Amino acid sequence: MSAALQATDPAPLLRAEKVGKRFGGFVALAEVDLVLRPGERLGLIGPNGSGKSTFVNCISGDFAQHDGSVTLAGAKLDGLKPHARARRGLARTFQLPQPFGSLTVLENVRVPLLFGGHAAEATERAMACLEQVELAAKATKLPRELTQVEQRRLELARAIALHPQLLIADEAMAGLSHAEVDQILALLLRLNAAGTAVIMIEHIMRAVTEFSERLIVFVAGRKIADGAPREVLAMPEVEGAYLGKQ
Repeated sequence: MSAALQATDPAPLLRAEKVGKRFGGFVALAEVDLVLRPGERLGLIGPNGSGKSTFVNCISGDFAQHDGSVTLAGAKLDGLKPHARARRGLARTFQLPQPFGSLTVLENVRVPLLFGGHAAEATERAMACLEQVELAAKATKLPRELTQVEQRRLELARAIALHPQLLIADEAMAGLSHAEVDQILALLLRLNAAGTAVIMIEHIMRAVTEFSERLIVFVAGRKIADGAPREVLAMPEVEGAYLGKQ
């Protein structure tokens, strides 16, 4: 990249430097670096056990990393709990949706808004989120009355309620049909077009390549590739470690 281009690049939204995580004597992450631009769409892939979810948990605050540091919009996140990071603009979904089963769909989306100090406008903003994910018609339903793809939409609505700068979508399409994957893809693209940066962790390669502007590959707790999706997927080390050689 030329010096002129570097000079005009926006400041990173997310920066992870030398992030490491150990479980006893097992090294789950080793010196992982990542820089994410505002509004960027990043795909994160790797075989099971490669460290993807561990890395995401370190970014979101569910795990405390042993090494390195994480900043969001220039502010250090190290030591902050997940709720404090959410207030600073970092949201995530989980591989398995985790709604409050006794609350309605609308009430589920009101929870983060109430927690975030938006009590006066919680219902209005929650309905706007449900409209954004095309769930407004199910506002009075309980989560168990939703289809699988609708539960994924509810998970996303809860995550975006506080208008995050960064959304981490952790296998948001697992178990969905081809058409349902397309629905979630379209939703994530709309969220991104509205200004939210997205990190997608996904095993469905079609979804990752359609969505991502840039692709990162993890293997055995290390980042082995970072670049344009087609270029990354063509790398011999990626084919061997993740896709399998033909």
